[in-house]
Amino acid sequence: MAWITLFFAGLLEIAWASFMKQSQGFTKPIPTTATFVTMLASFGLLSYSMKTLPLSTAYGVWAGIGTAGAFAAGVLLLGEQWNSIRALASLLILAGLVLMKMSSTA
Repeated sequence: MAWITLFFAGLLEIAWASFMKQSQGFTKPIPTTATFVTMLASFGLLSYSMKTLPLSTAYGVWAGIGTAGAFAAGVLLLGEQWNSIRALASLLILAGLVLMKMSSTA
């Protein structure tokens, strides 16, 4: 259950990062509100997953999902630059997530 919770916490991290970009420095009320709601939900799910997962694993996976996902959201939804080096970096992050999962005993 902790892994599923952690996965959704990571998805919410992607959401709050995307909403933060759309808030334009917290000057737009709806994206600003969405940023804080999704941020709190993400932190709440991360906290819940840390009841059973080690800190290093939970935080690393959460941050990795957010980082790789924010890269993908930026490229796919916001028209940000894509190149092979950035794509490789994202794939290496995802490989790290798989290794963290494989090394976990929880």
